[in-house]
Amino acid sequence: MSIAAKAPVVTIDGPSGSGKGTVASLLSKRLGFALLDSGALYRVLGIATLKASLALDDHDRIRELALAMKVEFGLAGPDSVALNGEDVSLEIRTDKGSDLASKVGAIPAAREALFQRQLDFRHPPGLVADGRDMGTVVFPDAQLKIYLTASSEERAQRRYKQLIGKGIGAILPDLLRELKARDQRDSEREMSPLKPAKDAFVIDTTRLSLEQVVEKVAKLAVQALS
Repeated sequence: MSIAAKAPVVTIDGPSGSGKGTVASLLSKRLGFALLDSGALYRVLGIATLKASLALDDHDRIRELALAMKVEFGLAGPDSVALNGEDVSLEIRTDKGSDLASKVGAIPAAREALFQRQLDFRHPPGLVADGRDMGTVVFPDAQLKIYLTASSEERAQRRYKQLIGKGIGAILPDLLRELKARDQRDSEREMSPLKPAKDAFVIDTTRLSLEQVVEKVAKLAVQALS
């Protein structure tokens, strides 16, 4: 077994708006671990598909694009993402970015192409990986698996506040409708459906503050990694 394969992993899965991205980022800093935002990879692929004017049923070309695209994190700041040298940080966080990520994520060829890229993030001293199938498919041997969830109404509210805070226009009823549609699509897809790993700790964040969630997860991490 390689040194990278032995590096500990904490996975944080859950639907959109459950808080997994923020919790994963804060936890990785607290532990001194690398961070994998797997959702960003799918968002970037979705935007790349749009920029390349590819039809979503052109699975072969989307797979080729997934293998060829150059993705860089953190060049222009902690949360920045670049696609082939172009900053797409804001573009991938729009509702369009979310919708495209969900659609390309339902394509088996696209998921297979991005699988190894995700595995490559695992290296010492450890990794915190957030997404939808981190604990079930990508890192099934993770030392700790967390599944965050919340009511669809609460998640839509969080998404609305996030977008408005970034100066991106949003309509709450539309966000709620799109979120529910994405939940259904992610949960019912044939490959890597959204669901908690059998050995995951499930945490409902609907009535919890960010600080409370981070503390819960951090305590579980200390226990699992000690």
